[in-house]
Amino acid sequence: MITTPSTDPLLMASIRVLSAGQAATGAFIASPNFPQYGFAWLRDGAYCALAMDAVGETASSDAFHRWAADAVERQRDRILDVVNMLRAGQDPEPQLMLPTRYTLTGMPESDSAESWPNFQLDGYGTWLFALRAHLAGADAGPLRAAVELAAEYLAASWAMPCYDYWEEFGDRRHTSTLASIAAGLQAAAHMLDRPDLAATADAVLVFIRESCVSDGRFVKGPSDARLDASLISLATPFRLVDHDDPVMAATIEGIRTTLASPSGGIRRYLGDTYYGGNPWLLLTAWLGWHDRLAGNADGHAHAVGWVRGRQAADGGLAEQTLHEPQDASAVQPWIDRWGPVADPLLWSHAKYLLMQSDVEDAAWS
Repeated sequence: MITTPSTDPLLMASIRVLSAGQAATGAFIASPNFPQYGFAWLRDGAYCALAMDAVGETASSDAFHRWAADAVERQRDRILDVVNMLRAGQDPEPQLMLPTRYTLTGMPESDSAESWPNFQLDGYGTWLFALRAHLAGADAGPLRAAVELAAEYLAASWAMPCYDYWEEFGDRRHTSTLASIAAGLQAAAHMLDRPDLAATADAVLVFIRESCVSDGRFVKGPSDARLDASLISLATPFRLVDHDDPVMAATIEGIRTTLASPSGGIRRYLGDTYYGGNPWLLLTAWLGWHDRLAGNADGHAHAVGWVRGRQAADGGLAEQTLHEPQDASAVQPWIDRWGPVADPLLWSHAKYLLMQSDVEDAAWS
């Protein structure tokens, strides 16, 4: 459950933002005020559901998981076709793969000139992980068919290149995506009593250890030795790696130093030019969440203060600030193209709630 809500108005504001951003279908919109984010990402929504579980809003989380399961089941024929192709040694075209985001009614978005790349695997793994946490050991029940479909899809496709968390670098494999897949397969193995899925998750983890480590720390991917803040997910919340694992500890310290802005906010990766590549509120909160679990009280306190200091007057948390860009020349072109950054961004609020939740009582613990 949340800690000292009466002394932290941002906790209650975050619950209100998530509640207001949840459609009647159960889907969480990524951002209500940013047209390009007017969809439901499985990854963003899964973290929103984890946050709502952590603060006791379990009906909200349940509605999201039922929506996600329905969206997956609607893609049954597509999934089976892709799985059969992969098992036959064929390489499906990216457009045949499942979308990373859906409309609020659970349908794939219509392609347009402004559509972002839409083949990512991380959302399906993150959803399975969040569902297992939500069920807290209970049987998958009516969601079992969707869990089986998503798990078979991930088990067959995990080695495929796809776009990363940030809809970039679609010709590569990505450590954070692989971590999401491994966590999802582990979750599905438990929900379905399928040791074969656990074995595939183990194979993914072996690949991460063998191909996604450089200079003693996890890196963005087998072909990219940079750090990416989403690597935090290996330990928090997926617990694929212990907090005190030497490679994980070196990764966290690298993120804390290499990706920190002058004020201490956390950027996605070096070289990022999206709206200038500023620090993101959700990433700073994510590091604070990890620090709380790892017992780093100073790191947690810094993240809390940094995020609170960037809360909008209406209580919203945006995607990123615009005041500490890596590339100042890249800020205005994005504003000219799409307007101000997304504000509020729902999974910024989700990560704040998770950073502040009581880790001993939270459902995901």
